[in-house]
Order: sequence, then structure tokens, then C-alpha cells
Amino acid sequence: MQAAPAPAIVIRALARDDLDAVVAIDAAIEGRSRRAYFERRLAAALRDPAAHAQFAACDDKGLLGHIEARVTEGEFGRSGRDLRLEALGVRADAQGRGIGKQLFGVLSQWAARHGITELRTQAAWNNHRMMGWLDNAGFVLAPNHVVDCAVRGGEYVQERDDPVSMPVGEGPGKEINFGGKEGNDFERLARDNADIRPMSAADLADIARIDRGITGRDRHGYIGGLLAETLADSAIRVSLTARLDDVIVGFVMARADLGDFGRTEPVAVIDTIGVDPGYGHRGVGHALLSQLFLNLGALRIERVETQVAPRDLALLGFLYDVGFTPSQRLAFARRIG
Repeated sequence: MQAAPAPAIVIRALARDDLDAVVAIDAAIEGRSRRAYFERRLAAALRDPAAHAQFAACDDKGLLGHIEARVTEGEFGRSGRDLRLEALGVRADAQGRGIGKQLFGVLSQWAARHGITELRTQAAWNNHRMMGWLDNAGFVLAPNHVVDCAVRGGEYVQERDDPVSMPVGEGPGKEINFGGKEGNDFERLARDNADIRPMSAADLADIARIDRGITGRDRHGYIGGLLAETLADSAIRVSLTARLDDVIVGFVMARADLGDFGRTEPVAVIDTIGVDPGYGHRGVGHALLSQLFLNLGALRIERVETQVAPRDLALLGFLYDVGFTPSQRLAFARRIG
């Protein structure tokens, strides 16, 4: 007797009804459920399908595997549009049938149709299974530096939280010399150098203005999409703005999430940080990160991570100065087409 032919595999867009199966596949791989993460990623894709590529592999018995990615534009100091691979999983009894390769092929075709020429992702250096898959899929090490910093409950850290010396009359309200030694300056912290507030939808124009002054490009639409996504879910809303002279002069766009790139610990990722060039060297960046770490400590986030372009030595130096160090995660890239 001849063996029955294997059921045909169909690749289609991931749907809301696939959530339970995706969570089950992922939990079997990671050893814990990341349901909230996949709920957020699917909801984001349904809100803005042009910015997300999510596919499912199915046969007549159900979901066999899944792949999720999102379009990025300038995150981590890069220029242009990339596709960021966020999650990939194949059901245990379906592994070894090339399903991951088929999903990746469909994802690459989607990227090519949308004018995207590079796919990016991350993985821990000791995740040998993922390293092998990335190698077989044609990824190479990306030049970006991945750096991170322990939150430690938002506790005081001198290099981050001490106030930066500022000229007399240039603090919030122009009334404080934060670099002075007299009075009770020992009680002041870096976050007192500016008026730090949670980011809101009304801040978009100012954030886009600052970003344009730094990058030379108008990314109003892209930044608006990022802002809308974070504001839609209070669980990841940790982005901040800094004001001096009653004007927004800096911002940090960050997200606290469980799941990106296969992470299983509570991590916050800084997508972008910017300070108005006219307000440089006035402690705005320190103020933003000082408040960010305090807020993340209250949320029980364990670590903050970001990527830095290799030529952005000023940003890399700033991050090292405030306590960041090289991460145990590596950045990978693969050309498409």
C-alpha cells in the first residue's frame, strides 16, 4: 500500500481566529505563554495592515506555523524602510517539513512587493537553535550595536540620575542652576532638569519637528503611526517628552513589551530618542532617561535595550555614559531580492 500524500500546505494572512493556535505553538517552544504579546501584535496588524506582515501556514488539520514582522522606518537610527522579523514558530509535529522556509519565502515576497530590500532581527548569541535557522535563512551579522541596561527597580544610578551642570537661569522656569553646590542641590536629580511628561497625541507635531531637525527627513507619518500604536495600548505606554521654556525640546519613544524577538523577560525597547539641537548639552537626554528608568522600575521591567547605528558615536557614547553596556543579543540582517 502506498502512503497517503501529505496534506497540502496553504500560506495565508494570519487571522484573529488563529490566536489560540499561535499562542500554543509559541508556548511549546518558549516554555511559557506570551498570549498578551501576540494579542497586541495581531491587534496592531489589524489596525494598520500596511505596516505589518503576518502569515500562517495551514493544512486540513489546522495551523502548522506562523511568522510575524513589521515595517520600520528609521528606528534605531537607521534610514529607509526595513522589515523587522518579530516572531516565528512551527508546531512540534510539523517541524522538519520546510514550513519555516515556506513562511519566510512568503514574507520575503511580501517585502519585495512593498519595496523593502532588507529584513532585520535579533537573537541571543547562545540561542543555538535560532542561530542555526538564521544562518540557513541567509542572515548575516548587522553592524548595529545592541546595548542594554538593567533597570534595577529604577534605583538611583549616579551616571544617569545626577543632574547635568547647566548655566544659571537655564533650568525649567529659568530659575535654577543645577550645577551649583549651594542650597539643597544634592536633592536634585537629572529628571529635574526638564519638565518630563508622558507622550500624548497632541505632541506629534513637535516630535516630528525635532526628528526632522536631527535626521533631515520628514517622518511625520511614520512617527504618527508609532505614537498611535503605543497610545492604543496602555500596557506599553512609556514614551516621554521633555519641555524647557514651555516648549517640547526632547522625546524618547519606548515600548515595554514581552515577546519581541523571542524575549521572555520584561524588557523595554527604546526605538528612538531625540533632543532639539538648539537645546543640546542642557541635560535633556539625561532627564528623559532618568524618568524613563524610574517609570519602568515601577512597572517591574527588568531591562532596557536599544540599537545604535555604527556611525552614531555621539549617541553610543551618551548611552555608555548613562550605564548601558554591550548586550548579549546580536543584530542580524538579510538582503531581499
